[in-house]
Amino acid sequence: MSITRRGLMAATAAAPVLMRVADARAQGIAPRRGGTLTTILQPEPPVLQIGVNNQGPTLIAAGKIFQGLIKFSPTLEPMPELAESWSLSDDKLTYTFRLRQNVKFHDGRPMTAEDVIFSIMKFHMEVAPRARAIFSRIDKAEAPDAHTVALTLKAPFEPFLLMFDVTACAIVPKHLFDGQDYRTAPAVQRPVGTGPFRFAEWQRGNFIRLERFEDYWKPGQPYLDAIIYRIVPDSQSRRLALETGQVMMTAAGDIEPFDVPAMRARPNLEVRTDGWEYFSPLSWIETNHRVPALADVRVRQAISRAINRDFIAQRLWFGVGKPATNPVASTTKFHDANVKLPGFDPRAAAQLLDAAGLRPNAQGVRTTIKHLVLPYGEIWTRLSEYLRQSLRQVGINLELESTDAGSWARRIGAWEYETSINFVYQFGDPTLGVERTYVSSNIQKVTFTNTGGYSNPRVDALFATAREAQTAPERAAAFSEVQKILVEEVPQIWLMEMAFPTIHDKKVQNPVKLGTGVHASYDDVFLTA
Repeated sequence: MSITRRGLMAATAAAPVLMRVADARAQGIAPRRGGTLTTILQPEPPVLQIGVNNQGPTLIAAGKIFQGLIKFSPTLEPMPELAESWSLSDDKLTYTFRLRQNVKFHDGRPMTAEDVIFSIMKFHMEVAPRARAIFSRIDKAEAPDAHTVALTLKAPFEPFLLMFDVTACAIVPKHLFDGQDYRTAPAVQRPVGTGPFRFAEWQRGNFIRLERFEDYWKPGQPYLDAIIYRIVPDSQSRRLALETGQVMMTAAGDIEPFDVPAMRARPNLEVRTDGWEYFSPLSWIETNHRVPALADVRVRQAISRAINRDFIAQRLWFGVGKPATNPVASTTKFHDANVKLPGFDPRAAAQLLDAAGLRPNAQGVRTTIKHLVLPYGEIWTRLSEYLRQSLRQVGINLELESTDAGSWARRIGAWEYETSINFVYQFGDPTLGVERTYVSSNIQKVTFTNTGGYSNPRVDALFATAREAQTAPERAAAFSEVQKILVEEVPQIWLMEMAFPTIHDKKVQNPVKLGTGVHASYDDVFLTA
């Protein structure tokens, strides 16, 4: 196997050094050891085992317990984490990772190449549909020694490295999972990773406490003694907890967008919306194509034309995010800025519904469609109410249904819905985060797959071309064409490119440094006095 010097150098040079104590003191912000970061996790996750559960709250908290081989800068440059370096063979088939040699799991066992190969080839292959789709491309996984992993692909795959962040492939201890049901093993309830914080306590409905792992592989880190995630279901109680100092930080959807302007006005708080570059979440109206009305492209086009995305972004989200223009977020590679959804036009929407044969009755109602409200906070209820009002103007009666987070995920995965709101992460490349929603091979009874049941052979072929192409221009051409088709057929009705606010007391240092923001390990976060 020939290893390129360029690949090895790129892997090593991409890693910025963490702020040294001397540098920090020069800036007047010396890292300080000690203290507990109090924050919020909403909604409460079912477990903290990445892979078994991949919903947002799990990824945020468990990102402190587990780690991946690499992490990503805000510009999505790969940086070392559990792998100190990596290289790519000349034929672009074999990735060789050199692992750190002083890494321990929280139970004291050393992390080795066996754990890495088990995590990739067995654990995530079984429990994580997104990982399975990518890791099935691996022809062989080998460990030349205890601290080297060589992954040889069946064919070159350009976005492969993007799969090794902790949120996509957390490294788990083989000795706690091998030979067991991965979803029910005891370690799922008491997770064991290599991260700077170990699982300590979980009082359901109250809080989750993580504490410093004293044998963490970075000497002197983490700086914090502990992180406490409070479970606070009520949005106004979350805001009050932040305003009164009961918590030092909120993230993701903890604070409703309509409360963000008031938080910006508070002198002790900082509000930022960066740290989502890797995820680039994009929201849409999830449509079940098994519902006769929604199987008609003209009805989906009409719903899209009846919605004012500018109103959603400015009046509901108060500028935290921006209107979606097509299924690939503008922050995701291969987004085609020339491919745009038609604008807000209720008259055109009504004409499309007429053409679809949905004439209004005496009450002005053309059809009734059920809508499962996303149970992630009041903003989603407000969005659903806005959609009901907007669609009523063109004769569609949107009937709202309420549920909890667990039931929502089950019903979407079981196809037991007509419409809902969904948003998924794009993971830096359409092959990783966009394709899964639209290819017919991924029509599964699993949440965050092609649950809508959309099928177009041309779209399948274009995604396959982009997936297999070895050059960026080839991939860009295929992705542009697929964006044009999807914008025409609107299999899902895209609403907004989302940006979640991280709001923190100014004494919390380094809460957002990577392209994964609050999902980072937090080994370099500290509190000033």
